[in-house]
Amino acid sequence: MNNSDKKQGLTYADSGVDIAAGDEVVERIKKYARATFNKQVLSDIGAFGGLFKPDLSNVKQPVFVSSTDSVGTKLKLAFMTNKHDTVGEDLVNHCVNDILVQGANPLFFLDYIGVGHIEPEIMAELVSGVSRGCQNSGMALLGGETAELPDFYQPGEYDIAGFIVGMVDQANIVDGKKIKPGHVCLGLPSNGLHTNGYTMVRKVAFEIAGLKPGDYVKELGMTIDESLMKVHRCYASIVFELMKKFDIKGMAHITGGGLQGNLNRVLPDNCDAQISKATWPVLPIFNFLKKAGNIDPDDIYSAFNMGIGYVLVVDEDDADNVEKALADMNEKVYRIGKIIDGTGKVNLTE
Repeated sequence: MNNSDKKQGLTYADSGVDIAAGDEVVERIKKYARATFNKQVLSDIGAFGGLFKPDLSNVKQPVFVSSTDSVGTKLKLAFMTNKHDTVGEDLVNHCVNDILVQGANPLFFLDYIGVGHIEPEIMAELVSGVSRGCQNSGMALLGGETAELPDFYQPGEYDIAGFIVGMVDQANIVDGKKIKPGHVCLGLPSNGLHTNGYTMVRKVAFEIAGLKPGDYVKELGMTIDESLMKVHRCYASIVFELMKKFDIKGMAHITGGGLQGNLNRVLPDNCDAQISKATWPVLPIFNFLKKAGNIDPDDIYSAFNMGIGYVLVVDEDDADNVEKALADMNEKVYRIGKIIDGTGKVNLTE
């Protein structure tokens, strides 16, 4: 029997998993991960675990703060537009903001990518965005996992999740416990939807309104996909500058659930936040979605950030100075409400 007569055995590639492509991805993304490394990173990409030696020289009682998240169905926009280099940055910024509300400085980040079939170029674009977000926040992309799962995902689709670890000195933890009636709520603007509400958005924009990626929308001054793909803002550099000068009583990252579903998470049981919707300009994208989808006014404020991406709660005596400090940083800020006696709720008024 010659070699051509031999029956070839089943290979992993026959099952839908391309080990060679996985190895190529690792090689492509090494440069993006290494670009985020600092002297606290003691391992390289490819090790079984990432080694990180935190600098505790200026910290009396270090407390680690961790969080995990995804960008949800915003990924569908990446698939529709074949633009994959921004959703990774969305993910990082979302996670940074989540631990920022407790005063934590980001240390390192891990990502997980699940995909039906590995396409090295797309995976490299995806991780380039993660790397950019990490570099902008001064933290290391310490490691990650790319899993090829051909029976789980549709062709051309993937999912990505992020895991962040930060640190704060225990004396500097911001947990909202110092919030009391009379304090002022200051809102920092978002630049759009950030990473929430995209299931409703896709239905409104692409089914009800009948738009397609690339369609120009006059009310927005850009194409629909340009508006929807704007990168989630990161507020870390702004907030850390403020924390050097002011005693911030509480902070909230405004994500899914809007103001009512996020600011309430830092309110003491004996306080309410009285928020006036007339105190900041609603971004055009939200007015467009409301009109095109005939969305109920209450629903739209519970689904989206409506133009406020982050909230600071400060003493009334500090409010003017905080606003001035933000103006000096060329940052817009809106005095959106105040803290009153209550039961831990956020009340929206016209």
